[in-house]
Amino acid sequence: MAGLSPTEKYKFKRKLEDLKGIKGQHTELITLYIPPDKQISDVVAHLRDEYSQSSNIKSKQTRKNVLSAIESIMSQLRYFKTPPANGMVFFVGEGAKSGNQTKMMSHVLEPPLPISIYLYRCDSQFYIQPLEEMLEDKDIYGLILIDRRECTIGFLSGKKITMAAYLTSRVPGKHGRGGQSQRRFERLIEIAAHEWFVKAGEKASELFLEKENLKGVLAGGPGPTKRMFLNKNYLDYRIADKIIGIYDTGYTDEYGLKELINNAANDLEEMDIIREKKVMTRFMKEVRNDNGLAIYGEKEARKALETGAVDTLILSDALRKYKVKISCPACEYTGKIIVDNPDNVKCPECNAPVTVEEKEDILEEYSKMAEQSSTDIQIISKDTDEGDILIKAFGGVAGILRYRIE
Repeated sequence: MAGLSPTEKYKFKRKLEDLKGIKGQHTELITLYIPPDKQISDVVAHLRDEYSQSSNIKSKQTRKNVLSAIESIMSQLRYFKTPPANGMVFFVGEGAKSGNQTKMMSHVLEPPLPISIYLYRCDSQFYIQPLEEMLEDKDIYGLILIDRRECTIGFLSGKKITMAAYLTSRVPGKHGRGGQSQRRFERLIEIAAHEWFVKAGEKASELFLEKENLKGVLAGGPGPTKRMFLNKNYLDYRIADKIIGIYDTGYTDEYGLKELINNAANDLEEMDIIREKKVMTRFMKEVRNDNGLAIYGEKEARKALETGAVDTLILSDALRKYKVKISCPACEYTGKIIVDNPDNVKCPECNAPVTVEEKEDILEEYSKMAEQSSTDIQIISKDTDEGDILIKAFGGVAGILRYRIE
């Protein structure tokens, strides 16, 4: 997803979530992937064949819905001479998000990356897996922590840190013997250490070589042991060539993996996990300074955005709220309110069901307000420690001001 801003990534992710939540009563939701090099005339010919075959569906209602969906796609294809640069995907059919009420859904997406498959599928849900894969971070970094007592091997992929292996050694510790016994024990310790490093190196090399998209390796641990381990070529040469840096850490267990990433921040600046850590570190510093430049909460953020005072707007991708324009047929109330579920809105005056005339994801609304005053927008993943703090402690909305406001 290189080239997309955090806001654009968020919008794409949210769109896929919405599509994933749509269900058909039967196999009547059509997904159509059209790659950029596909002839529109060939697609239309294929749809005509599908239309002819679908005319034989036994269920009258299902047949009607499928034929309507195919007609809708063919009608929309008339406006395209060729597919867009990245291709396009149609999601059309009679479906519902919640409850038993269904309606005709029609969504056309131009993906952020080129699609390579041509696919027609009629099912009870839309097929979004190829688009979900576009959100996945392809680059993987290997992580290894080692000393004479233990070794932890892991991976960093996007914002996710995983432990792949944890090994412990049998290298003896210090002893109090002297004379010849001391020299003999020192030799035994060095032999045991060598065998330990061979074991750790083989395991790390095995795990790292399995990853096709391994971009680099970060090595860490307390003291000089890690450098000796690397200098004596215990790692496969193909892995040794990918070492990005060597970092001091206080731990060699699973906690040490996070410490390693933090210490390697300057060498991994392009990664989202590092960007998010730096933003939240800056925000928390302002909170601790208590100088009035840190804000949090929806009300405070909206007020600051309206005055153009926000330097950096920090939003959690876990926000699931909408600003909706409603009208109530019972008491004639009209207005805009913020809700969690736009599909089940009640009138704030009389609690009767209302008509939703417009809806907007609240994160998108904040983003538009931020763009008007050239505010930097940072979207923080809920899957990181920083994202967890943002959503639980600050409600998912925070910011750093350019100047203090009353």
